[in-house]
Parts: sequence; structure tokens; C-alpha cells
Amino acid sequence: MGVVNRRNSAAHTSNQNKTTSIQLPLGIFGTVLAVLFIGFVAWSYQTIQPPPPKICGSLNGPTITAPRIKLRDGRNLAYKEHGVPKDVAKHKIIFVHGFDACRHDAYVAKTLSPDVAEVLGVYIVSFDRPGYGESDPHPNQTVKSLALDIEELADKLGLGSKFYIIGFSLGGQVVWRCLKYIPHRLAGAVLIAPVLNYWWAGLPANLTNEVFYQQKLQDQWTVRVAHYIPWLTYWWNTQKWFPSSSLIADSIDLLSLQDRELLPKRSDRKNHVAQVRQQGEHETVHRDLILAFGSWEFSPLDLENPFPNNEGSVHIWQGDEDLIVPVKVQRYIAQKLPWIQYHELQGAGHLFPHVDGMSDTIIKSLLSGK
Repeated sequence: MGVVNRRNSAAHTSNQNKTTSIQLPLGIFGTVLAVLFIGFVAWSYQTIQPPPPKICGSLNGPTITAPRIKLRDGRNLAYKEHGVPKDVAKHKIIFVHGFDACRHDAYVAKTLSPDVAEVLGVYIVSFDRPGYGESDPHPNQTVKSLALDIEELADKLGLGSKFYIIGFSLGGQVVWRCLKYIPHRLAGAVLIAPVLNYWWAGLPANLTNEVFYQQKLQDQWTVRVAHYIPWLTYWWNTQKWFPSSSLIADSIDLLSLQDRELLPKRSDRKNHVAQVRQQGEHETVHRDLILAFGSWEFSPLDLENPFPNNEGSVHIWQGDEDLIVPVKVQRYIAQKLPWIQYHELQGAGHLFPHVDGMSDTIIKSLLSGK
């Protein structure tokens, strides 16, 4: 009996040792996995977080060179004046620049004939949208907030109870916001090749699907990310595993034949292009994508005529060979909003405001209401 007990005891001890020898590595392995998982989560979180913007005028930030107005929330908007002096102007216009641009890219103002500006008494002010150029970033920017910024800009500059507004490309999309939120302040409006949002209510699914899938695959995914998972927009457009936005990369593939011919007329951009994103890419081009293709609380197709008594007019100008903004959607919007004067230019691409005499035509049409 004693021998048996010793054997049983020895076997029991042996089993304990075996068990211990197995449990110890498993415990260490689990701990290592947990540490690796936590490290991966922390690394992932850091990867998707944009760096803080380099605010103009701050320590180590870009220098302030432009005149600026201070908004009620403390932010600053930088601006640039064109045309005749404000105090003698008969018509005062605010110009809204497009994607990846700034106040210096006020194409209509820059190409407007001095004679036309003088005879018609045209004053134009362009400004850096929040985060661009020398305007402070606005991390809490909404579809509505920029329209209110524009209204405050007009008041701070003393443009009167009513003013005109012109927007190019994504700036044209901003004009839709002004027509929604501050129509009582507008004397007239022009949308030049305005960017569309594929998720606006009222647009037929077959139409939006058709033009959506005409984009490059990388641009389809860029827009999807901005709409569905906006918090990944920074990471998506800065990762190096696969191509992201063609617009951010300034791809020449997005330019029509006419656009490529007009590129030399944009050569002056080299003098200020470094200013465009100087405060950071996230507060400029990335936030533009989020706002342009995010969920809007209204659809332009639901807007009513802001000038029912013909006291002003709204115009859309669009090239039929624009490879950035599809003409088919503009035609549909113009058809659904008959109070808009729609001007379609044959053979024109996205950069048609640079065509000689085009800005004169746009301004004269706006001021005459034709």
C-alpha cells in the first residue's frame, strides 16, 4: 500500500509539474497578445489623427500678410479686394474660391476687364475659406456655418444690406448654402461648375450611379470615405498603400482638352500655391471633402426662388466637357429649378473662366439678370 501511495504521489506531483509547465507559457502568451493588441490600437488611433494645424500668426506658424476681419467667435478671415474702390462701387460681389485654392484664385475677379469693372462699377472681394491661406481653421465647420461667415464678412466690410455672390467649383457648392441660409442678403448669385453631392435628396439614383462610377476607382473610394466614415478621411488621403484623391494629387487626368490648353493662364499660381495648405492639409482639402460629400440637412433641389419678383437672378455656368463636375447632373438640377438661368458652354471644361472675355460675360449676365 505504501509503495502504491508513493507512486500515486509521484504521479500526482508529475502531473502538477506538467500542468504548471503548460499554464505558464499560455499566461505569458496571453499577456503578450494583450500588449500587442493595445499597442496596435494606440498606433492605429495615432495614425488616423491629423496633426494640429499651424495657425497663422501663432508661434512657428505662417506669417500674416493679408488684411483680415475677426468673426464673432474669434476666428479671422483673410480677404483680398479687386475692381473699383468699395466706396464708389455700384455692385459689390463676394467671390468664393474652389477646392485647394485661396483668395488669390479669384478667377472671375482676376480676368475681369478693367474697363468693364470701371464702367459697371464692380467691386469684388475674395476671401480664404476657413483653414485655407491665412484664415483661421474651423474644426466645427458645418454646411451652414460658412454661409453665416460670408454674411458676417459682408457686414464687417460694409457691403450693404444686399450683395452678389459668385462661387467656382466647390465654391459654387457654397453658393447653394447661401441660397438656403442667407437668401435675404443676396442681390444675385452665380454658380460656376458647382460641385455636386451624390447623396443630395431628389437626385435620381440611376443618374447619380452613372456619373459616380465614371470616376476613377480611387476617387469613388475617396468620396465614399468622406461620406460614410469621415473620421478616416485624413488617414485615407495620407496613407501610401494605394492611391487616394486625384484632386488632391492635382492629376492632369481630370482635365479636358480645353483645360489643358488653359493651364498656362494659371501660371501665376506658382506665386501663392504654397500658401493654400500652409496651415495643414486636414483643415483645407480634407475638411472640404467631408463637408462637400457629407450628409446635408437640405438639398438644393428643394430650394425656392429667392427672387420671386425678379429683383435678382441665379445663374449656373457649366462646360459640357467638364471631367470633374458631370454636366448631366447640372442639366437635371436646372430642369428641376426653372428659376435658375442655365448656361451650358460647348467644348468647355472645368477651367473655362480663364477663357478670354468669359468673366466679362458672366458679370454682365449677372448684373443684367440675363
